[in-house]
Amino acid sequence: MSGPSSLRAPRRPAGSSSVRLRTRPRQRDRPRGSVLLTVLTGLVLLYSLVPLAWLVINSTKTQGSLLDSFGLWFSGDFAFFENIADTLTYDDGVFTRWLLNTVLYVVLGAGGATALAVLGGYALAKFDFPGRRAVFAVVIGAVAVPGTALAVPTFLMFSEMGLTNTPWAVIIPSLISPFGLYLMWVFSSQAIPSELLEAARIDGASELRTFLQVCLPLLAPGIVTVSLFTMVATWNNYFLPLIMIKDPDWYPLTLGLNAWNAQAATAGGEAVFHLVITGSLLSIVPLVCAFLLLQRYWQSGLAAGSVKE
Repeated sequence: MSGPSSLRAPRRPAGSSSVRLRTRPRQRDRPRGSVLLTVLTGLVLLYSLVPLAWLVINSTKTQGSLLDSFGLWFSGDFAFFENIADTLTYDDGVFTRWLLNTVLYVVLGAGGATALAVLGGYALAKFDFPGRRAVFAVVIGAVAVPGTALAVPTFLMFSEMGLTNTPWAVIIPSLISPFGLYLMWVFSSQAIPSELLEAARIDGASELRTFLQVCLPLLAPGIVTVSLFTMVATWNNYFLPLIMIKDPDWYPLTLGLNAWNAQAATAGGEAVFHLVITGSLLSIVPLVCAFLLLQRYWQSGLAAGSVKE
């Protein structure tokens, strides 16, 4: 009769097939990098950063150095802070006036568009009423219509009302954001469970209190996302103010910088060319800061609703 040692299973050497079977799934789970995708991503990143680098570099040059070395490298004279001072003080500080006008249009126009999109999207997502499908079709159709196609009819309507060449000619059209309304509609339907609304109503909460105290915190990522979209659209709006506003005192930054650029293109207007470059750099700083501060809310807002539970 054999001893207990004869019943033991023989040891497998290290590196046997059983060990390889345990390690293979881990190797298969590792994502493989795509060289083509990496190259394309690098090209897109380079395409996005080169204009910004060009602005930063050329805004540090003096007027003479800018005309001599108009490229992606610094010159011997560093005049960044002098250029900023010249931009803010030129023509009695008109750049500051244009900046405040742009902030006014963004606060009232983009802020109002965000508020209307939140209220409308929440109502369309959580309330059932006659004509809901028709509203959905109108919103989808409005998203497909470019804003430039409505600029001329809007100008004719505002001209009959006597609102052209006033800030309201830019603020009122900016209050309508079909894409923001659609985005809040989709986000509200996914972010707010119907059971939560029913529980709040059973507890005796009014519809206004339910919206402000229960739903509004859940809609924060979507609100930030819509506000970023509307803010960028209003901040960079050029065509609508171009046809609505003729008074330079009510110009936004887009029209003001274009006026300086046209002046620099004339004979003897080269003295303001460095102001155009420095002003363009200053005009994008608030947008960059807004994206950096609200990036995490923006990403979570875009991802919401993409996965159903």
